[in-house]
Amino acid sequence: MGGSSTAAAPTATVQDTASSAFGLSFDALLKIILTQLTYQDPLKPMDNFQFVSQLGQFSQIQQGQSTNDRLSQLVSAQGALQATSLLGRTVDIPAGTAVVTGKVTGIAFDNGDARLTIKTSDNQTISNIAMGSISQIREGN
Repeated sequence: MGGSSTAAAPTATVQDTASSAFGLSFDALLKIILTQLTYQDPLKPMDNFQFVSQLGQFSQIQQGQSTNDRLSQLVSAQGALQATSLLGRTVDIPAGTAVVTGKVTGIAFDNGDARLTIKTSDNQTISNIAMGSISQIREGN
């Protein structure tokens, strides 16, 4: 239950996009604490446990934002790996009531989203195909 000495003071590297359950930015929450400290009654200072608790909450906000950023990077990397594994593979893509079959000949990335280029058996090239459009990946080439 005791306060931990690992609670770190906020630093300038904290991203302003971190938000609490109240929807305030980290910067706004820090200003609230600084205002509390500035206007507190000198005869009744803020309880140390409460102050350390608030700093710990700010640290959790920062760590949560950092985790979200890393997870986003991981998802993007996984999507890129999945897309590159399709190079040279034959895929089926629904086109209305028909299905277009072609070999994946290229991959482009648009804001982290993979877009495929396929070449059909009649040498038609189709570009800008979303990965989610693939209905089947064929084993044979």
